[in-house]
Amino acid sequence: MPPDPASPERPRRFRTIPIRMLVPNMITLLAICAGLTAIRLSTEGRMELAVGFIVFAAVLDGVDGRVARMIKGQSKFGAELDSLADFVNFGVAPGLILYFWQLHDLNNVGWIAAMIFAIGGSLRLARFNATMDDPDKPAFAANFFTGMPAPLGAITVLLPIYLSFLDVPMSPAVLTALYTLLIGFLMVSRLPVFSGKSMNMRVPRELVLPVFVGVVLFIALLIGYPWHILSVVSLLYLASLPFGWKSYREQERALAAQTAADPAAGPSPHPAYPAPAAGAAPDDRPPRLD
Repeated sequence: MPPDPASPERPRRFRTIPIRMLVPNMITLLAICAGLTAIRLSTEGRMELAVGFIVFAAVLDGVDGRVARMIKGQSKFGAELDSLADFVNFGVAPGLILYFWQLHDLNNVGWIAAMIFAIGGSLRLARFNATMDDPDKPAFAANFFTGMPAPLGAITVLLPIYLSFLDVPMSPAVLTALYTLLIGFLMVSRLPVFSGKSMNMRVPRELVLPVFVGVVLFIALLIGYPWHILSVVSLLYLASLPFGWKSYREQERALAAQTAADPAAGPSPHPAYPAPAAGAAPDDRPPRLD
């Protein structure tokens, strides 16, 4: 509708957006640039720089969400952009890097392994978004991811490349392809994995300086010995997966025993969803989406 000439002031077409809402999205866009640059570097054979950009993208992925929560800059747009960035940086880019590094020796088999890894990353991200607000999850499940997270999957799947940079004899391409498929399977599996998101972020006053020293030491080691640190971190993370599964099962059994002893202490029932209004058009979507 055209504005009324008699109106004292014209309505504003666009509302302003606070800068704090843009900062996390700029960090996410920078991470996408890092992932795309890693793909380009891998096609040029500069694998060390390509892997370095994937690690840089993983660091930015861990920063953008925390910055958004810190400055209250969360938005639905940012959440969707972050998922798309994760698919590019931790699904497509690592798969292509592995393909250009060694999997191309297997021709179509190597390409299929790279594609399955990328598809596994996309399915893992889609499942995470779909189940983020699942009301049926027990309280302790907030301490666990379902399946290996995409950023850690990307860091872990590049382990054969780290080892090659350390002059370890290169494994056969078939083993690299099987390892790539294994990490892709772990991402889409139902394996409970420690998340660490619900850990207490407060540090006792007497431990502030030791924490600073430890962080600086880790960063210095990562810069000075990147492939040693990434190899050790990847192996330790893979070794921790059985402990995450064991801890989840123990808490699940404890909750089941508590529920059996006191049914009132069990998880809350499904929330009641309002019935559609009379005369409303039929809707084929599941009731939970309404």
